[in-house]
Amino acid sequence: MLLKMNLQTFARNKNAKREHYLAEYTPGQEAAPLADGENWLRLAKYISSIGDDTDEQTDDTGFYDGDGTPETTVTAVSGAYSPEGSYDPEDKAQALVASKKYKIGEGRKVWHKVVMTNGDTYIGRATLTDIIAGAGDATEYEDFSCTITYDRIPDVTPKK
Repeated sequence: MLLKMNLQTFARNKNAKREHYLAEYTPGQEAAPLADGENWLRLAKYISSIGDDTDEQTDDTGFYDGDGTPETTVTAVSGAYSPEGSYDPEDKAQALVASKKYKIGEGRKVWHKVVMTNGDTYIGRATLTDIIAGAGDATEYEDFSCTITYDRIPDVTPKK
């Protein structure tokens, strides 16, 4: 007698299915390039890991209408991603990041687009920091990494 097992399937997506794109920012530019435009450069070649470095600021306050136990309120969110991998100066997205290394102020700004695995798209102006484009041990490939931090909460376009 065979027993049939009711197995529940869980949707799991590989991180590589999440797509990150960068586009040049022009100081004073209010609107991002069109989401499906050609100005976007995919940050993917030789990128082996992209961490989520989102930072949240909170306020913990207790109230008299409760029992005085502090409630946590999120007061600010700063979305950030940290790609890491091997540096390829011929890759246009990595070259854009590398070109910002010795810039300051608005010279470090880019547009950042993330297409999530469920199809939702996040787009916003961002700042590049911690740029490494060519470093590491003599026996290894050159390192590439940076931090991409949204300047404000990005615009979200749900999957169509």
